[in-house]
Formats: sequence, C-alpha cells, structure tokens
Amino acid sequence: MLFCLASILMSASCDDKPSSDQIMNAKQEQLAKELNAQTGMPTVTNGTMKKQLKMIIEECDKEKLICYAYIIPEMTGKPVFLGKCMGYGIPYATQYTNPQKIARESQYGIAVLPQADPDGLFKPGSADGTWLLLIDPATGEPHPVFCEPKVLVTPFKL
Repeated sequence: MLFCLASILMSASCDDKPSSDQIMNAKQEQLAKELNAQTGMPTVTNGTMKKQLKMIIEECDKEKLICYAYIIPEMTGKPVFLGKCMGYGIPYATQYTNPQKIARESQYGIAVLPQADPDGLFKPGSADGTWLLLIDPATGEPHPVFCEPKVLVTPFKL
C-alpha cells in the first residue's frame, strides 16, 4: 500500500500533487487487491442461480403468457385481484431504446447525452409504476393499463 502511495507521490511534480481522491483511490485499490488475494473467488460448481435466471428470462419471453395481476394496498398489505394480463408487466422507467447516446468522442474521453425514446419523450432513470397489458374480460383483447400501486403478477391465481 505504501508503495502505491510513494509511486503516486514520486511521479507527481511539485506542482502536481495527488488529490485526496487519488490518494484514497490508490488505498482502496490496494485494499481490494489484498482482500481478493485472501479470499479468492467463490467455488460455484452447479451454476444454479444462473440456470434459474435463464429459466425466468425464457418464461418471460413466451408470447402468449397469461398472468394474473394484483395490487397490494399499503393499508392492508393483502393482494386485491386486478385482472388477467399478458406477461408480467413492464416497469414504467423501461426504455425501448438506449437511454444515452455518445455526443462526442475525443482523446480526453466521451461525452454522453440523454436520448429520447421513439415517442420523443425522455424516461426517468427510475420511477414507480408498471405498465400491464390487462385483458378485457368482455372482449378478450389486451389493453395497456398504468398502475402506480405495488403490483404482484403471477402465472397462476392466488
């Protein structure tokens, strides 16, 4: 650790003293290296969580997936049936396109700017709310419904 600090201090001229952030970054990097050397990587032999995530992604990708949506009122905490829906719902802040675009690249770095979705709107980085494609019980047709309370969506009725 002292070696890193010394090398930073020696490489800097009298006018270019390392900032407190640079000193702390060097210390933090050295500590992370020491901890990694002491602990190593976890021994993962089955990849169970990765297999489960793969299954979740594949289930969510089913085109005709019918689920059941419930809102959960804060006062009672008990699920209230909202209706049948297609899929699991989409968080409001999800964007169709990349939320950022490269505005300029130079030898000094990259300048990134926000990018609007195809509708011309800029979505927030995070937001409460979920879009559901609720199925009209009378017609069987799906319609987008925006829901701000907490939503629970399951592939079976509760």
